[in-house]
Amino acid sequence: MDNLQIGDRFEEIFSYSQQDVIAFAQITGDNNPLHLDANFAAQTIFKKPIIHGFLSASVFSKILGTAFPGNGTIYLSQNLQFVRPMFVDTSYKALVQIKELNREKHQAELSTRITDSKGKVVIEGTALVMNQSRIY
Repeated sequence: MDNLQIGDRFEEIFSYSQQDVIAFAQITGDNNPLHLDANFAAQTIFKKPIIHGFLSASVFSKILGTAFPGNGTIYLSQNLQFVRPMFVDTSYKALVQIKELNREKHQAELSTRITDSKGKVVIEGTALVMNQSRIY
């Protein structure tokens, strides 16, 4: 496996369904009608249900644990800013890029970002991960 370098990046196109939102609500207990009730959401500034913020950002867990850096990655921390709402059945792009490396600790600081189809940022932040087989 290649040793990661500053600037290396990974992108993934993804979307969530209303079934995903319902499953997330059941697992977490967050049954806010803003996510589940179209009539309630129609009365809000969003005009339709939005995806839970943490469901939206969970794409980073998938990417970090399975693709970049990949298997064996330990997710140490994450900060997030929820800039715009996300909606079901809508295509988004997640981008993860290495900002800093600490090879002694096998750690990388990553920028994490999700954009919509127009390139507008909907979520951004940074993550810290450890991976002994990819960061050495």
